[in-house]
Amino acid sequence: MTQEELFKVLVAHCKEYGFIFPSSEIYDGLAAVYDYGQMGVELKNNIKRYWWEAMTRLNENVVGIDSCVFMHPKTWVASGHVAAFNDPLIDNKDSKKRYRADVLIEDYLAKIEEKIAKEVAKGRKRFGDSFDEAQFRATNPNVLREQAKYDEVHNRYKAAEDANDLAAYKQIILDCEIVDPISGTRNWTDVRQFNLMFSTQGSNTGSADDVLYLRPETAQGIFVEYLNVQKTGHMKIPFGIAQIGKAFRNEIVARQFIFRMKEFEQMEMEFFVRPGTEMEWFEKWKENRMKWHVALGMGAENYRFHDHEKLAHYANAATDIEFNFPFGFKELEGIHSRTDFDLGNHQKLSGKKIQYFDPDLGESYVPYCVETSIGVDRMFLAVLSHSYKVEQLGGGDSRVVLGIPAPLAPVKVAVLPLVKKDGLPELAQEVVNEIKYDFAYQYDEKDSIGKRYRRQDAIGTPFCVTVDNDSLVDRCVTVRDRDTMEQVRIPIAELRSMIERKVAMANLLRNI
Repeated sequence: MTQEELFKVLVAHCKEYGFIFPSSEIYDGLAAVYDYGQMGVELKNNIKRYWWEAMTRLNENVVGIDSCVFMHPKTWVASGHVAAFNDPLIDNKDSKKRYRADVLIEDYLAKIEEKIAKEVAKGRKRFGDSFDEAQFRATNPNVLREQAKYDEVHNRYKAAEDANDLAAYKQIILDCEIVDPISGTRNWTDVRQFNLMFSTQGSNTGSADDVLYLRPETAQGIFVEYLNVQKTGHMKIPFGIAQIGKAFRNEIVARQFIFRMKEFEQMEMEFFVRPGTEMEWFEKWKENRMKWHVALGMGAENYRFHDHEKLAHYANAATDIEFNFPFGFKELEGIHSRTDFDLGNHQKLSGKKIQYFDPDLGESYVPYCVETSIGVDRMFLAVLSHSYKVEQLGGGDSRVVLGIPAPLAPVKVAVLPLVKKDGLPELAQEVVNEIKYDFAYQYDEKDSIGKRYRRQDAIGTPFCVTVDNDSLVDRCVTVRDRDTMEQVRIPIAELRSMIERKVAMANLLRNI
């Protein structure tokens, strides 16, 4: 199964098992907007809990807030979003579809990278243990040809990006013969800028001066509340403010399922530091955030840092943690050194003093800031795409299983009476009463035990507990492990502690 095929299967699986639904589907849906179903909301909440506790429980100098979606419109002038929050867009005249010019070029470069990777894979298969990848890349004519093509386009693209040269974007698209995936033609318009913020009116007057924006990021809510948190919490530099919340961007080219949406959720933390120490903290948070990801057990090889060649207007350093999605390595989390840009601009535009008196230095200053920002929806997609597996079993049978890290699993345990009679449902209900205060559970008595196991595998339930006729005598149950399918028999009284050992969130937090 190719990565593209896997992605299509994953989208279908999400709908079939109650993870994600197209929003307003009875009205033919709404582009780039999705609803989380009964399984999806549990997984999403567990991801948020893992992040929140890692930030606020493991760091004594990080606290949380929850700011509003609507903010004073001057907020977005100070942050630079009104003037600079734009995407370069291009239309195909034949299909009438609109695309981000930079994404078209990046996809073209990604295809070259895929060709190089395939050549390297062939070499590894051919030479086996003696394979020297560095030497192969430096000498193989196919790799050298593709790498030269990549470097030439990449250098032109970065030059266009640095200069914000819209004409250069279009010329690259034409020179690379990039076609519209729908019409198959190269009949492109000129590239132009498009602001991504949604706007609305703050009252019913309809005045042009009464415009409000739906926030495109949660970070500004942290910056405008910096003084309140610092003073009421008696916070000393360095300290951080964390927040989870919705953000909105008018993504014209929303794609790849929930990877890029118009309404999404962010987990952001702004860490305020003394000017001059920001690079030290930037490196510390890079290390900390990578540990948070790797602790999930989804393979360190599936993550990598990607340093920004072009920095945002507010940053003096920036890197992304990229994850190996079904469609390749893409940004999962951003880590930025934002200097004093945000607090400094809010201080200028508001006329309010936003400074910190440092008792060690005996002076006041506008703090610098290091930011970590991760999309909840992208994290959800990373967990789900990595967890999805089709395993071949004996006798030509197979099973679909979501190997979701146990502490994040939507349902932790399923309680299954072997049959719906002979007192087994009643004893199974006793088991439910034993665990329901500690774990998310499902009770299922429909169909054969094998079909019920498969249903639980498909939603990622770590444990299935079967109550059989012997349970009525020995007060023991059979516990099946999702990953190994091994079964053990234990007393009902020991069930809670056994489950706890695998599904406790503390297990993840201790590994960070």
